Amino acid sequence: MNNFEDLIEKEYSNIAGIAIRKDNHLIYEKYFDGYTQDDALHIASVTKSIISILIGMAIDKGYMIIEQHVLDFFPNYIVKRGEKTIQNITIANLLSMTAPYKYKSEPYTKVYSSDDWVKAALDLLGGKGSIGVFNYSTVGTHILSGVLTTATGQSVLDFATENLFKPLAIKAPTNTTIQNKEDYFAFLKDKYVTGWIVDPKEVNTAGWGLTLTTRDMAKIGQLYLNGGVWNGRQILSSQWIEDSTKVHSRSGKLTYGYLWWILDDCYAALGDGGNVIFINPQKKMVISIASRFMPRAKDRVELIRKHMMPLFE
Repeated sequence: MNNFEDLIEKEYSNIAGIAIRKDNHLIYEKYFDGYTQDDALHIASVTKSIISILIGMAIDKGYMIIEQHVLDFFPNYIVKRGEKTIQNITIANLLSMTAPYKYKSEPYTKVYSSDDWVKAALDLLGGKGSIGVFNYSTVGTHILSGVLTTATGQSVLDFATENLFKPLAIKAPTNTTIQNKEDYFAFLKDKYVTGWIVDPKEVNTAGWGLTLTTRDMAKIGQLYLNGGVWNGRQILSSQWIEDSTKVHSRSGKLTYGYLWWILDDCYAALGDGGNVIFINPQKKMVISIASRFMPRAKDRVELIRKHMMPLFE
């Protein structure tokens, strides 16, 4: 154990917290660099997997169906003349990263400096690419927040608070805004960051921008491991968990579900900097890792498989 914790401090120095649950119990918890169990961190693209959960809950409640066309939720959106691809893109395409876009590299600044991020993302959707080909997009994922807001009649934060955060006893974040690139980097680098980023229309981000504690992340992993049951209450259908964690798209050796990465017999929410919710159904184990922002952080999946699972299984 001492060797393991030394390894974290020496080779994975941006890790702030680790929580491990097995057989429905918290069996290990450790914090580094002055962090505690109460400190939230920006979980980066792990946010996408939270959005997957919320979409599943909305489907469970009858607000939408998985193969529904995205534009059904934006009746006032004007499709440019001659564009046909965008009209055939479905919620499933956005969830499985199989929607085409009109850019070669993601225009983050263009989208996040606009006054309507959902519309800016819709303007990039479609083009000459093929539907069904894996095409990982963070800005495009924001459209799903627009879908959720339209379908449920609630903000993403309110829907998440009512249906996910409160049942799991997770302290709901507050909305927070960024005005420019400086605000964006300040949010990424703030040691004690809190909140959930919203765009100028008060639509919460779907691809990044949510802050949670290490324990919160472990609870969400446990919810999936439990088949959607928490404290005896079914808050998410087991059908959605099955659907969202099976392979829907591929890119080389990488396989992807509905905003979850599929890793052989395990699956995970993975975020920049080394934020992870890792779920091993066979061993009934959940591992969550919260990390401070760091470009090109060392691979956490290797850390989990090589050093953590053998130690705690």
